[in-house]
Amino acid sequence: MGKRARTKGTSSAAGDGAVGPRQPCPCGSGKRYKACHGAGDRSTPFVVRTFDGLPDECDWVALREFVPSATAPLTVRGTDREVQLCSLLPMAWPALVRPDGSVWGGLQVQHSSGDISRDLAYALQQALDGEPGDTVAVNQLPGAGDRMQDLVAQEGLDITVHDGFAWWVDDVDDPTGEVAASVEQANAAATPTRRLTSVDAAYWCDVGTKEHLRWVLPHGEERLLSALARLHRRGADTLVDGSRLVGSFRAHGLLVPVWDLEVGTGADALEEAAAEFATRLDDALADESALTSEERSARAGLANRQLTIR
Repeated sequence: MGKRARTKGTSSAAGDGAVGPRQPCPCGSGKRYKACHGAGDRSTPFVVRTFDGLPDECDWVALREFVPSATAPLTVRGTDREVQLCSLLPMAWPALVRPDGSVWGGLQVQHSSGDISRDLAYALQQALDGEPGDTVAVNQLPGAGDRMQDLVAQEGLDITVHDGFAWWVDDVDDPTGEVAASVEQANAAATPTRRLTSVDAAYWCDVGTKEHLRWVLPHGEERLLSALARLHRRGADTLVDGSRLVGSFRAHGLLVPVWDLEVGTGADALEEAAAEFATRLDDALADESALTSEERSARAGLANRQLTIR
């Protein structure tokens, strides 16, 4: 893969964050902001909904958090170089330059800044300035600057979900040694995943003992919880026989409801059911009447079964 690492950084001036130092950190850690993402350099305040404004925001969240292996071509303003958005890169690099000069940007990267979109943009810009074989390591917080919203010049993502990570070495005739071992290790850890085609940002996965559907939804949390509670009280929150809405993730300002599915359900069986559920959900979202006591109880139960991804 990359032959030499390029470590670039910028100095950054101190600035006030968007959250008070004694307030809970928006990341959901339970710590005060000053002891979490507000510690140290605050030139990039914590942004909860970091992908807001990007095309297919919900898919950005999915690829960042729980889709093991996926890619999408990315059109970037100011360059005619081929750029590919990737869920995960070898060695979890933030970005790299391929031997043919094309650029790959990784989403599943550890970040210390409060604005992941800014960090991703910084890494991508360093790669666009790089040479074939370069890998980008961001060892210093980037400070103020462009975000991915400033760089992306397209209306949507054309996502390909892969069975494994063979695409890492498509240009290698016979990968051996550390390269082959790296791909083999990544393949072993990858959960079989499919993206539904009937609705947006819904991903089926098979974890062996159970199957799940994880569906990133764009609606505000309070409104969505109320709508899900209405459906639950009517018994209308299931997808197929044996499915059960078990809770949700909270990720980057959006909710990701999760359904347990019986082993053997498969992704194809969910297509029509997901589209029908989307219609029921739209109707429930449009209902502005007060919740009944039973619906309030259901809503409290859903709220208690949330896990914040940090």
